[in-house]
Amino acid sequence: MEDLLQHIRRIQEKLQVLQKQFFHAQRENERLQQQLQNYFEKDRLQQQRLEDLERQLEVVKVTRPQMSEKDRQALEKRINLYLREIDKCIGLLNE
Repeated sequence: MEDLLQHIRRIQEKLQVLQKQFFHAQRENERLQQQLQNYFEKDRLQQQRLEDLERQLEVVKVTRPQMSEKDRQALEKRINLYLREIDKCIGLLNE
């Protein structure tokens, strides 16, 4: 009978250790999830900044007095892309 009680106590002690480990792991998981969200937000902000800088670069290229043939073709492609998107939007509005 005494052996059974000691076995139960050891199981309870192990259970308490496992519960503590679980709570520590849970807190660590929450911390890492928050850190991941912060990284996603930083990435989103950097992507937005990159897009803004690319638009500014396009404006600078367009306003530059002399444009190379390559830049001119890239600008025409971009304008055509915008026009196609506008046409799609108009088509959807007309439906």
